[in-house]
Amino acid sequence: MTEAAALRGEGWPELPTLAWQASRDTLHMWTQIVGKIRLELEPMLNHWWQVPLYVNAVGLTTSLMPHESGGLEITFDFQRHELVIETVEGVRSEVGLFPRTVADFYAEFLECLDAVGVHVDIYPVPVEVPVAIPFAEDTEHDAYDAEFVHRFWRSLVSVDKVFKGFRAGFIGKASPVHFFWGSFDLAVTRFSGRPAPRHPGGAPNCPPRVMEQAYSHEVSSCGYWPGGLDEGVFYAYAYPEPPGFRESPVSPSKASFDPSLGEFVLPYAAVRMANDPEGTLMAFLQSSYAAAADLAKWDRASLEMAAD
Repeated sequence: MTEAAALRGEGWPELPTLAWQASRDTLHMWTQIVGKIRLELEPMLNHWWQVPLYVNAVGLTTSLMPHESGGLEITFDFQRHELVIETVEGVRSEVGLFPRTVADFYAEFLECLDAVGVHVDIYPVPVEVPVAIPFAEDTEHDAYDAEFVHRFWRSLVSVDKVFKGFRAGFIGKASPVHFFWGSFDLAVTRFSGRPAPRHPGGAPNCPPRVMEQAYSHEVSSCGYWPGGLDEGVFYAYAYPEPPGFRESPVSPSKASFDPSLGEFVLPYAAVRMANDPEGTLMAFLQSSYAAAADLAKWDRASLEMAAD
């Protein structure tokens, strides 16, 4: 192991929130800009599954998106620290990832899209944030610590693996493991198959129809958010929330219910420092799901894959 890898903690690196919060918030805005391109190019899917990004071998990617020219993919490369735009015709353009304002990033990104022959009109304002500064005017967010962004990506790689293992045990309807740029979190969701009451909405700078579509059916959902507490949190919730869910025993012992969020939370640091990080996280995912499914009387026998 190299010295750099040791400092990063390999797959479960230390991620003190205060040390990279400014970089995280800037990156959040950059991912929203790229994500809005995918929102415009992809056909609508249930629960907005056409809009997230995905963890890949270098960072986060849109995956291949349809376009009249044939198609393109946009990738945040957190190893070389560049945003790469590639078309199926072999045309490529890059935007550097370094300390720069959102406005500066946005302007160059649009220029690079034009250079590869892609012209997309987006809503140029962030969503799901309390203060929504138009991208072209945002000179407030301008930080980029390459080391901590790389650490964050490595944490996503590790979490993505566990989330995919968790998803594999469910044969009912389930989302992909995907990164939502609006809320800036990696998530995976299981569905009972039953419709849910209309969601009341409430996400900042986000119309109610977004949450209504996302939660049109009953769910048990979990995710990883690099905010809150000292190093970010894992979370788990149910919609609609069944009676008794908040009082349910959830593993491991460091997990707890946060009434202000309406979710069970487990500190990322508790997973990172565990003897078995993957097993610790899986216990949280399984126990929180079991609590939601049992209390809501899901048909678990038909929804879950039998263990070998």
